[in-house]
Amino acid sequence: MNEPIDEATRRRMENLRAVLAGPPAAAPPAGDRPGPPPHPSHRARNSALGALGAGLVFLAGKLKFLGLLAGVLKLKTLGTMLLSIVLYATQWGWAFAAGFVLLIFVHELGHVVVLRREGIPAGAPVFIPFLGAFIAMRGRPRNAYVEAKVAIGGPIAGSLAAWAVLVAGLTLDHPLLVTLGHAGILLNLFNLIPVSPLDGGRIAGAFSRAFWIAGYALGVVALVVTRSPMLLLVLGIGLFTLWQRWRHPVPGYDAIPRGRRLAIGLAYAALVVALAVTLPIGVTVHPDAGR
Repeated sequence: MNEPIDEATRRRMENLRAVLAGPPAAAPPAGDRPGPPPHPSHRARNSALGALGAGLVFLAGKLKFLGLLAGVLKLKTLGTMLLSIVLYATQWGWAFAAGFVLLIFVHELGHVVVLRREGIPAGAPVFIPFLGAFIAMRGRPRNAYVEAKVAIGGPIAGSLAAWAVLVAGLTLDHPLLVTLGHAGILLNLFNLIPVSPLDGGRIAGAFSRAFWIAGYALGVVALVVTRSPMLLLVLGIGLFTLWQRWRHPVPGYDAIPRGRRLAIGLAYAALVVALAVTLPIGVTVHPDAGR
């Protein structure tokens, strides 16, 4: 698309052409015989360089801010993604590691979509190896209902991606895809445990805080069985978050109409049931299939 060039840009283009063309030739003294004219190829080269340089300056002036912003965001996200892939690959192989990180990325994109629809500013996704990923919200949701919508957006997107990969693996009889699909299902089901800061804890706060008690009971049982350091970290952060929320309540934050509470509760229950039903599929396939 052609855009009109303002006077300042036109002057910069002319100055750049003049600089690239070099200093003008001195006028010959009176009575001296003029030298040969410049070679046509030199003039063509200078003209081409001037036009190219002017175009680059013009584009840089238009896009330098957006380009810098996009570069920072991409660097932060892609850099942590690559780091996660490298570390996961040491355990499960490159193919599985790359697919698993992509499934986490789709999960985070689900949060991003809802955040943008709700007008809540947020940072780019940041990946933490063996802990998943997170998006730092730079604004507070208006109420617990909006927070629950943001929270459930990730598991919905992540579950759809996991089911699609699982179906593709079963259809193509591809063990790696089946394993990835199962891993994605397990990941999203884990995130729906009603313990903050997991997605399930932020969702449950919108329809029943009693689920937090059940979630912590389930989390403690799982911790005793698995002895998972990650789960211990989650429970510790969750207790601190819950204490802060009860100690410093935000007036009206939890005042949600009954219909919205019911809608969030039904969506949460349906997603948990759907994931639990599909969880056993692909259990027998080992991640080493991706090596």
